[in-house]
Amino acid sequence: MKITRRNFVGGVAGMAGLSLIPTRGFAQAKAPSAPVTITVVDVAGNLALTQGMFENYAAAKPEWVSSFAFTKAPAPELPSKIKAQQAAGKVDIDLVLTGTDALSAGLDQGLWVDLSAHKASLPNLESILLPQAFKMQALAKDQGVVITYYPSGPLIEYIPERVATPPKTAAELLEWTKANPKRFMYARPANSGPGRTFLMGLPYLLGDSDPHDPVNGWSKTWEYLKALGENIEYYGTGTTQVMKELGEGTRDIVVTTTGWDINPRVLGIVPAEAKVGTLEGFHWVTDAHYAVIPKGVSEEKVGVLLDVVNFILQPQQQAIAFDEGYFYPGPAAKGVTLDMAPQESQDAIAEFGRPEYEDWIANNPLEVPLEPAKLVDAFRIWDEQIGASKG
Repeated sequence: MKITRRNFVGGVAGMAGLSLIPTRGFAQAKAPSAPVTITVVDVAGNLALTQGMFENYAAAKPEWVSSFAFTKAPAPELPSKIKAQQAAGKVDIDLVLTGTDALSAGLDQGLWVDLSAHKASLPNLESILLPQAFKMQALAKDQGVVITYYPSGPLIEYIPERVATPPKTAAELLEWTKANPKRFMYARPANSGPGRTFLMGLPYLLGDSDPHDPVNGWSKTWEYLKALGENIEYYGTGTTQVMKELGEGTRDIVVTTTGWDINPRVLGIVPAEAKVGTLEGFHWVTDAHYAVIPKGVSEEKVGVLLDVVNFILQPQQQAIAFDEGYFYPGPAAKGVTLDMAPQESQDAIAEFGRPEYEDWIANNPLEVPLEPAKLVDAFRIWDEQIGASKG
């Protein structure tokens, strides 16, 4: 049976009651005077992993939340929207679900609530998060909480019948694009998890002088991306577009991650027979999604949102993050295994997962992404020097 968002959420709804059991390491927040409506904006595709958790919270604690209102937006556009609302004194977004892109932009512009004053209402993150997820937590600068995590990439994905000999090194990928112009694609890094993972992974692949300094340490990376761009027709506005073009046959090789490999094949967007590979010198650049609260949200709602974070970080809820492999594996908390996930998730990953991932994750270095200010620099340089060349 093909899995859909509807039957997936329905399959996990029965888990709500489990999370009423007190869990060691989790805090107790102050209840609101009356149930509140929470507006959630997702700029990372995170609701594919967590919407069931939020709905379980509403079912389990109706005296706290009357409902969640979910919307989606492109990551590059949201910070300016929130900044305008804050300037007008009318913030109508209560919670943002974001990757490192909008997280970094919001940190740069001072948009997020500093949660260091609310630590008593948050769980002990170091004790409950996976070690690498806790390293990702440091990027939030106490202004967000990691809620999902995965090793990410960068990987290449290709259709075997169209790519008989896939590239094994970055140099071979460049040569392949020269021999096959317009058949390779990736999306704008500021709006694509695989795009920014590729951007941050190249300094390791190319042996750049400082993988953590895009301004002064990425000379090989920027030179390589300019050369690669000569053979690219245009850059996708987002990852979904890239995967559709791979599935439709417009592109033969694309940049991907574990989740963006598995999930589009589950959904039938990309053929099941698509293959993935690494390039020589590969380092994982890990990724996470964060819950952040815009400044201007009422203190009462902040209290509710902290309680929501406690809830969704509990193991019973975190197991939902296996989803259909979109952010594979997905859970950020310790002690969450696939056999705890809904059967639909287990079936999807059994059919479309890849046994090589376990070996690759265990035997290749795991690197944290750039610090937020450095990531903003990397996005700016890419937009100005790489993306602008294609309009």
